[in-house]
Amino acid sequence: MERDSRAYLWDVREAAEAIMEFTANKSLQDYLDDRMLRSAVERQFEIIGEALNQLCKIDPKWAERIPDVPQIIAFRNLLIHGYASVNDLTVWRAIEASLPTLYDRVTEILDKAGTP
Repeated sequence: MERDSRAYLWDVREAAEAIMEFTANKSLQDYLDDRMLRSAVERQFEIIGEALNQLCKIDPKWAERIPDVPQIIAFRNLLIHGYASVNDLTVWRAIEASLPTLYDRVTEILDKAGTP
């Protein structure tokens, strides 16, 4: 049985929200100094990337509504397969520059579509 497309979007939103909660009131230095925080953030980015990867497979029209999906999936692949070369500054910049926009866009799509 195939999952509803909205379920993947819900997963993206929940993971993005978790990252924002984990990093609220944190600085880059806080992030660099906390191995557990880095691990938790990376795991949530992996979930975001995998959920969007699955969404692309089952419902590309929904995935097209989200900017930068190929880059998000590539980032997920880097975190998983290139774990030894993950740049913490790149992750932090994604948190600050890209994550709020992704969260807002997915929330907007879900608000219009309803929850699964």
